[in-house]
Amino acid sequence: RYTFGAISTSQFCTSKALIFGARGKPSRSGYWRSNGNAKHQLGEGIDQGFGQHIGFIGAILTILANPAGFACYRRLVQNRPKLTQFNSLKRPVHNKIPSVHIMGSRLFGGAEHFYLRLLRNLRDAGYPVTAINRPGSPVAEALAGDTIQQIHIPMANGWDLWSLWRLREACKEMGPCIVQTYMGRATRLTRLPSNTKAIHVARLGEYYKIDGYYRHAHAWVGNTQGICDYLVRSGLPAKRVFYIGNFVPDPSPADAASTARVRLQYGIRQDAWIIFSLGRLVDVKGFDDLLKAVSLLPEEIDGKPLLLLVAGDGPHAACLQAHAQELGLADRVRWLGWQDQPDPFYALADVFVCPSRHEPLGNVILEAWSHGLPLISTASLGAVELVEPGVTGLLSPCADPKALAGHIAALLSASAIQRKQLGAAGREFLRRQFSASAIRDAYLELYAQLMAERGS
Repeated sequence: RYTFGAISTSQFCTSKALIFGARGKPSRSGYWRSNGNAKHQLGEGIDQGFGQHIGFIGAILTILANPAGFACYRRLVQNRPKLTQFNSLKRPVHNKIPSVHIMGSRLFGGAEHFYLRLLRNLRDAGYPVTAINRPGSPVAEALAGDTIQQIHIPMANGWDLWSLWRLREACKEMGPCIVQTYMGRATRLTRLPSNTKAIHVARLGEYYKIDGYYRHAHAWVGNTQGICDYLVRSGLPAKRVFYIGNFVPDPSPADAASTARVRLQYGIRQDAWIIFSLGRLVDVKGFDDLLKAVSLLPEEIDGKPLLLLVAGDGPHAACLQAHAQELGLADRVRWLGWQDQPDPFYALADVFVCPSRHEPLGNVILEAWSHGLPLISTASLGAVELVEPGVTGLLSPCADPKALAGHIAALLSASAIQRKQLGAAGREFLRRQFSASAIRDAYLELYAQLMAERGS
């Protein structure tokens, strides 16, 4: 792929590296590198100097303030080299439709994890995929050693016109393909040219604001039926709104040695009841309600001590830990921090609790089911849609610690067979409805339908 403009802001108007008419070759990172004397890799300098710091408008003002800069800008617009197709986006072989996946986030939550999972699953199935994301973002780092082609565009904010233009120019040369965006910023900045055969699919995992962010897409995917209903109520055409859920990776088997190390590291007794919860430590996740619920439980149930494991990190971490101290739970809670591989903790747990006050879907519910764990969740929008009470899990009112404590006590007091049956039913439901192959095939079927309708 070719791109242009990669020198520092101070060098923009004077550097001889700006030879926009020169021929070059793509570097391994996908950016143009001059065959001549230019010393700078093209792409990164302006992306970071303009896109991240002063944005497109600041860049234009800087250029136009200098006559030489204006000449450079005019050449940039009029004489830029023709963009070539990305290697992974050449015309598909055997009807394997290429797709580009754009993520503008700097966080690493549920949407970002799904972005990575879907990209890798499509790649492993032999479909050409390209990832566009922010340089230095967690998803960019996670893909750094992967075979998936990445393009880094700053997407500094929703008004970053430089990034909007970069995305538009790239999509213009992609040919027939699917351009799938995740969350508001990437969707807002992705504006496909009217003459392109690419199709913009906006994927939503939350009840986001539609106007100004999503309405311009060609089709919309909600990962719950509730989100799809919300999109239709917001005025989007029902025939272009599609429900496709999430999937989670198959759990890695936890061997005896790894679980023993975890027990030793965190001081977990062999005979303890283990309540496990995982998520970002923010207000809507309801971890303070879970702490209060545990404080209402006896220290032992059926002669076994009770221990809460919390995996995750976030801005409320210190406050939650202080709250646990105030509730007298210092010895009954283990704070695990962020865990990229939480499988050993799922393997140790007797029950999984999702205490969220607001959860559009609840990837952690799917993860708990994948490990065959009996589930207790608050009755958030996503959980109500997923969980069949008493069959695949137990539902407790949101923000009600007393009710949550009652459900935990009831499940731990039940027989081992009853807990196993609850976990097994959840895992079977996950296998039928939310397996990796089922979700991947649903996306591929949608892509094929949309491309056929477009006549591509």
